[in-house]
Amino acid sequence: MTLMEEFKSRNFSIYGQWTGVVCILLCFALGIANIFSFSLVIIFSVICLVCAFIILFIEIPLLLRICPTSPAFDNFIRKFATNYTRAAIYLVMSIIQWLSLTLGKTSLVAAAVLLLIAAIFYALAGIKGQQFQSSKTLGGQGVAQMIV
Repeated sequence: MTLMEEFKSRNFSIYGQWTGVVCILLCFALGIANIFSFSLVIIFSVICLVCAFIILFIEIPLLLRICPTSPAFDNFIRKFATNYTRAAIYLVMSIIQWLSLTLGKTSLVAAAVLLLIAAIFYALAGIKGQQFQSSKTLGGQGVAQMIV
């Protein structure tokens, strides 16, 4: 299945996964950009950076095979295998970034919005009863087994 066929499938878990990939880039960039502020926003910047790396391993399953990680981390990441658990982790990450607004208006609100959109996509996939479908482009659906 090509990338365009995946988008045409109308499976919200595919939309959630690709939104998650954009979240990786955005969280990493905004985490770095806001870490240089001289206020408590630094805490939320660091959390945003950590979220970027967690999402990286959640959304690109191939990385669990090629990166040396601990068994505890692998088990933590594998807990997010369904649409509802992914919606929950994205919602928690979004709420944390929304809380950054209590310290001041920063660009971290963009990460909060995009994380919320990813949570909504995964929740819609769960509500519609769609099976979780991982994008082949990102290392899902048998690509990881072909490398070994």
